[in-house]
Amino acid sequence: MDILLAVDGSEVSHRAVERVIALAGEFKTSPAIHLLYVHLPVPMTFATRHVSKETLDAYYREEGEKELAPARAQLDAAGIAYTPHVHVGHPGETICHVAARLGCSLIAMGSHGRGALAGAVLGSIATKVLQNATVPVLISK
Repeated sequence: MDILLAVDGSEVSHRAVERVIALAGEFKTSPAIHLLYVHLPVPMTFATRHVSKETLDAYYREEGEKELAPARAQLDAAGIAYTPHVHVGHPGETICHVAARLGCSLIAMGSHGRGALAGAVLGSIATKVLQNATVPVLISK
């Protein structure tokens, strides 16, 4: 079984990591964990038009690694193997696309991110994933 674990650095995404760690112990053989952070594209402005693709890619990688670090630490402490991924795009769409491309049979994520209305409703990214995923989605709150 392959699990796509999408994180964004929020408290609820940390709880999703905890849930996947607990879930991984339920299987006879360890599932393959794909740890994903999706960075929104930087808006094209005058400044970004003068930045090289390599510089922008390095920025996305650096920011992605920073966002993945807490989840990586949790998984490492639990002795769970994983493959990290950083992608750029709209998070809801990208999560579904990556899960399909990797052949994942489960998507795990938090119910909402770090936005101002974080606790008010199911987040827009989680809603988008629930609407478009072709596999079960585990939402942690």
